Amino acid sequence: MVRYAKEHKQETRRRIIETAGRRFKQDGIDGSGVSTLMKDAGLTNGAFYAHFESKDDLVATTIADQLKAQAESVVALAAPGRAGIEQIVRGYLSPWHRDSLGDGCPNAALLDELGRCTETTRQAYTDGVLVLIEGIAARMAPEAPSSARVKALSLLSLMAGTLQLARALTDRQLADELLDQGINNALALLDAGQRV
Repeated sequence: MVRYAKEHKQETRRRIIETAGRRFKQDGIDGSGVSTLMKDAGLTNGAFYAHFESKDDLVATTIADQLKAQAESVVALAAPGRAGIEQIVRGYLSPWHRDSLGDGCPNAALLDELGRCTETTRQAYTDGVLVLIEGIAARMAPEAPSSARVKALSLLSLMAGTLQLARALTDRQLADELLDQGINNALALLDAGQRV
């Protein structure tokens, strides 16, 4: 029997999580079976249980990983203040993001399924969303981020809902117009309650 180094096991686990993230966002959680995920990762079904107790365990882990990656690669890299928030909004509500299901945000791709997931998965989602909105709130109100927490959550929900609807439309021009209006709505939300 061949024994693999600890690094090999970690790399394999990472590959499964990354593969699951793309597949879940493309085909949905319910539309992604373990055998398909493992085939996508270039592994056998039997290898799955060396890394995860169940598909629910994989889903919770993947959701947490996807939201952490979004917080680190989008929110944390945005400039402070309104300019950074506008950067996030414009990137999120872009035609590229609309057309890139597998590489996009787990919020817009999976929200309809997450509400029906296990408590563990919903908690992983909640924890990840809190990190996202804390980062957004810190850019909205650097002097008092907690004061902008609900506004940041509203902004995230506006963006995710707009992106979901834009992805569902078959009329590309209408979908593009919706994205543009979503940007305008998000920026208006940012400006609401601001003193000049």
